[in-house]
Amino acid sequence: MENPDFWHQKWASNQIGFHLEDVNPLLINHWQATNPQRDDKVLVPLCGKTEDLIWLAQRHDEIQGVELSKIAVRSFFAEHFYTPMVTPVSGQHELYQFDELSIYVGDFFTAPLSKADIIYDRAALVALPESMRLQYAEHLKSLLSEKGRILLVTLDYAQNEMSGPPFSIHEDEVAQLFSGFKITRLERDEADETHPKIAKKGLSRFAEEVWLIELE
Repeated sequence: MENPDFWHQKWASNQIGFHLEDVNPLLINHWQATNPQRDDKVLVPLCGKTEDLIWLAQRHDEIQGVELSKIAVRSFFAEHFYTPMVTPVSGQHELYQFDELSIYVGDFFTAPLSKADIIYDRAALVALPESMRLQYAEHLKSLLSEKGRILLVTLDYAQNEMSGPPFSIHEDEVAQLFSGFKITRLERDEADETHPKIAKKGLSRFAEEVWLIELE
């Protein structure tokens, strides 16, 4: 990952405004659009310590996560009073396992992941600078099973009004990154003037968008 020290520092200093304390409502509202089956293998890249992992593990038998920060992964298991089995993997990663959950600590691009039927990306693509997004999208696609699909959450705001991460990703870029796939916008949640990004940051617009990306 580009500039991993940036993210290590964020977790070390607990500057994790990107972390949601509860399950993401966009996941709850739109997961059914992926036509999920109990035995579908689910991948959550750059998962942090998201509560979404627990929600998904209640519905699927195998959840894989990947996270750069060991602090995040250890916090996740500690906060849920889980004692995972920890295994060194290929000298570059550690694998934390507990019941349905398997989380790799280390670089997403080199983690020894198995193919996934559904990939849920709420905070990964938007965390990456433009220079890394094509590489990320190509790697994501390589991890999809034959009938795999992606539930993707992106942000849309005027990039010149706020520096990322998280970064703004226009619908045109989503189309370019996943060219050859069927792309459906499931929701565009437009913030009003009371939203912190507008009221406090002074952005002219801010929206979360949810995409279903499927193999044609």
